[in-house]
Amino acid sequence: MNDLDKYISKRKKIDPSFAEGYDIGYEHFKIGVILKQLREQAGLTQEEVALVINTKKTAISRIENHAEDIRLSTLQKYVKALGKELSIQIY
Repeated sequence: MNDLDKYISKRKKIDPSFAEGYDIGYEHFKIGVILKQLREQAGLTQEEVALVINTKKTAISRIENHAEDIRLSTLQKYVKALGKELSIQIY
């Protein structure tokens, strides 16, 4: 475990609000990273995805960097533009 992981682990134990905010923030960050990776694997630029889903490049950038407020309909369009299907699971 590196120093950052140790700090996060310790901080989560002593500060419940940090733990909750960190976990939620990480999940949002992870969604954007996954979308960016999928786009790059598909060989598409942000501008190309934007054209397919009828939006602006800046909107695609915002989705990839701040996915916390992405609408489900937008997520579906984005994923479809990459030739993928969206599946949501609730445990």
